[in-house]
Amino acid sequence: MILKRFLIFSGFLFAMTMIGCKGDTVPKPESHLRLDYPMAKYSSFSNSSQNCSFTFEVNESSKVKMKQDCSMEIGYPKMKATIYLNYKPVNGNIDHLLRDAQKLTYEHVVKADDIAEQPFLNPANKVYGMFYQVGGNAATNAQFYVTDSTRNFIVGSVYFYAKPNYDSILPAAAYIKNDMRKIMESIRWK
Repeated sequence: MILKRFLIFSGFLFAMTMIGCKGDTVPKPESHLRLDYPMAKYSSFSNSSQNCSFTFEVNESSKVKMKQDCSMEIGYPKMKATIYLNYKPVNGNIDHLLRDAQKLTYEHVVKADDIAEQPFLNPANKVYGMFYQVGGNAATNAQFYVTDSTRNFIVGSVYFYAKPNYDSILPAAAYIKNDMRKIMESIRWK
């Protein structure tokens, strides 16, 4: 009795499989995730409430949150990312500040595939610095520092609120990296 039911069920299952597999099967086409971000529009940012000694241009779609001592967070909620800008006054300690900025970048060498350094010089506005591109699954993929060598020093780095997977965050990382370059290139000392 059980054998008869099993044979009927197996025959029914075989028949349904054969009926369901009629026709040509078409493989699923290959596709890629498409992430479109708005065209960046920049406006000048200056914080006069804390009497900060610098200005720069910031993407209008980001949100700037002031911290103490002219440091700030520039948030990108849709991308789950934040650019952290830390301001330090130079008081005869430029060597120490430079070492700390470079150390911050090279702490990521364990997870990074490569770190590319790009010097930045703007002698007309007395802005000098370095832009770092960190490749691979590091916690940050871009950092920079700028200084006038005598009074002001700013370090910037971007962090995503997600597990570092370079391939997944690449479009957002490229977008924010452009914003970081704009911040770096547009800094003006007061």
